[in-house]
Amino acid sequence: MACIWYGVQAYIGGHCVYIMIRAIWKSWDREKMPGPFDPEASSVPEYVSFFLFWLGSLPAIWFPVHKIRHLFTVKAFFVPPAAIGFMVWCIVRAGGVGQIIKQPNTIHGSDLAWEFVKGIMSSIGNFATLIVNDCDFARFARRPKDALWSQLIAIPTCFAVTSFIGIIVSSSSTAIFGHAIWDPLDILAKFIDDGSSAERFGVFVIALAFSLAQLAANIAANSVSAGSDLTALLPRFVNIRRGGYICAAIGLAMCPYNLLTSSSNFTTYLSAYSVFLSSIAGVMATDYYIVRKGYLDVRGLYDARSSGPYYYTMGINWRAYAAYISGILVTIVGFAGAVGQSVPIGAVYLYNVNFFCGFIIASIMYWALCTIWPIPAVSTCWMEVGDVLDDIDVAYDAKLGDNCNDATSTREGKLGDRADV
Repeated sequence: MACIWYGVQAYIGGHCVYIMIRAIWKSWDREKMPGPFDPEASSVPEYVSFFLFWLGSLPAIWFPVHKIRHLFTVKAFFVPPAAIGFMVWCIVRAGGVGQIIKQPNTIHGSDLAWEFVKGIMSSIGNFATLIVNDCDFARFARRPKDALWSQLIAIPTCFAVTSFIGIIVSSSSTAIFGHAIWDPLDILAKFIDDGSSAERFGVFVIALAFSLAQLAANIAANSVSAGSDLTALLPRFVNIRRGGYICAAIGLAMCPYNLLTSSSNFTTYLSAYSVFLSSIAGVMATDYYIVRKGYLDVRGLYDARSSGPYYYTMGINWRAYAAYISGILVTIVGFAGAVGQSVPIGAVYLYNVNFFCGFIIASIMYWALCTIWPIPAVSTCWMEVGDVLDDIDVAYDAKLGDNCNDATSTREGKLGDRADV
């Protein structure tokens, strides 16, 4: 999923590059150079711009996140003023904010309510990958509360402000051009056609800010998470850097422009995203907070022997897979309806709240399976303290057998003392 999302955001970044080039040379026009692409999907200038953005992103993947943090600092100061300036520009061209907010809604009643719900699900789907891979970044925090409060305040605030800007900009298109345009970048591109040289410079600066935002988001949200997952899957052959480049290669090969031909295609993609990631999030949250109550056996995490606490059944925790599939099955029928198949209306309603359905069903199923078939390395009370070990050497062999047993006994004794307290 991170690989697909990398391609989508890289293509959006490429669209920004296309606007930047066209702000300088208006002949860089998709209408004049359609090429072999579907006219509704892409064109030669747009694909070349996408490739330039993709190519320019490769050096950034080379550096670890903590070494490229200055890019995110520049983004934090550059992008918000550009986005606000774009919104103000659209309001002025629309004749004031009153012309935007006074537009009547085109649907009513339950149809409006369900569209509202689907909009919420699309917003959650947009963030679903970071819900699952948040640990890739939260692990750098010195204390759990350092990761908690920063995200608890920043994520709702930033998402609300960003969504508000997108709604105002997109809604202004009806007042400016006489028809609705769902993509803010398409609105920005239209400012080039009838704009002066100063206005085209403004378009260039805004597009540059948005391309920087896409670059930073792709590194933080996609290449790092994909690299971390691939490293865990094939640690002998892949590290985070190599995994990031694999992610970039897949993002280029998957032709992301096909997902962005219309707003319906894009929201369908985001909803499908939630169908699969919500079940993963449900299993992860239930495993940590309810089943294990925050306890992790750090030494056991590096123990690949069959006697290790995380070896499960032939190295596979079948309970997690069963719960994951259960969460998907609840909404998969509705997903078939979203792509054009005829399905019962009840399945459609369940699919409209796909993230919550998948999360809740997967969570309940995993808890039930772990209750019937208990797993090792759990705590009977909240124990988010990690291992209590004097020796943190995770190596094991025959020579270290006694030391491992002694360390385990010491840990169990200390945990028992803590539980008594």
